[in-house]
Amino acid sequence: MKFEALVKLVGAEVVFPSALLLAGQGSAATVRPQLTRWVRAGRLLQLRRGVYALAPPWRKVEPHPFAVANALQRGSYVSLQSALAFHGIIPEHVPVVTSVGPGRPETVRNPLGAFQFNHIAERLWFGYVRLEVAPRQFAFVARPEKALLDLVHLTPGADAADYLRELRLQAPEAMDLPALQALAARSGSPKLCRAARVVATLRLAQEGERL
Repeated sequence: MKFEALVKLVGAEVVFPSALLLAGQGSAATVRPQLTRWVRAGRLLQLRRGVYALAPPWRKVEPHPFAVANALQRGSYVSLQSALAFHGIIPEHVPVVTSVGPGRPETVRNPLGAFQFNHIAERLWFGYVRLEVAPRQFAFVARPEKALLDLVHLTPGADAADYLRELRLQAPEAMDLPALQALAARSGSPKLCRAARVVATLRLAQEGERL
């Protein structure tokens, strides 16, 4: 395959698996050495084994970090601090894209950034949606309430009022308290149910201070 044919095949895809080329294009023994040569020539970026992106200037759009994260670990969704910042719930900039999912915990660093993946049990795979995070780029992202609960689930002592207060939760209109409580109840976790109650109490205290 010529590189021009690869660019045409990939089209507007910001990230693509090597399996895309293997489908009807030849054997792994011929395709994979080609990919290696293109990476060495600076035409492709290898994001992890079997996952690639076109290098500038051949790519048409800049890959959104959330779309990249989804591609790096299949079945994962962006959550925790990254999703909270995306929804405007916490004020901090998050330099590492944080995700959760069925895969093993790992941190992946590549030319497009740093990506942290955390394992959660299958019973907690809910509360996320597919969003258009950039024009014609989509990613699975936790709802704000689930992003907070995932953070509490993975952080020891995170159901304490002091910890939740230190998060400096903001944008109250973005956090649906009944949805938070419903998601916590669905998890079946006493810790998450306690956290939901504490967040509701803190919200009431904040509203009282503003009156």
